Amino acid sequence: MKQRVVRAVAGTFILISLILAIKVNINWLWFTAFVGANLLQSSITKWCLLEVILNKFGIKD
Repeated sequence: MKQRVVRAVAGTFILISLILAIKVNINWLWFTAFVGANLLQSSITKWCLLEVILNKFGIKD
């Protein structure tokens, strides 16, 4: 369950930032890069801040 939430949030953030980059300002692509960097970091370190936050809200695997 938690993995699906993390992927859904990351995908949503990427799509929203791409839309904002097209419609508002190209600098929103920095947010897309930030999300991608966090995904890469979590794949290497096996630590994700969103998972910690979801644990505090009681969402388990």
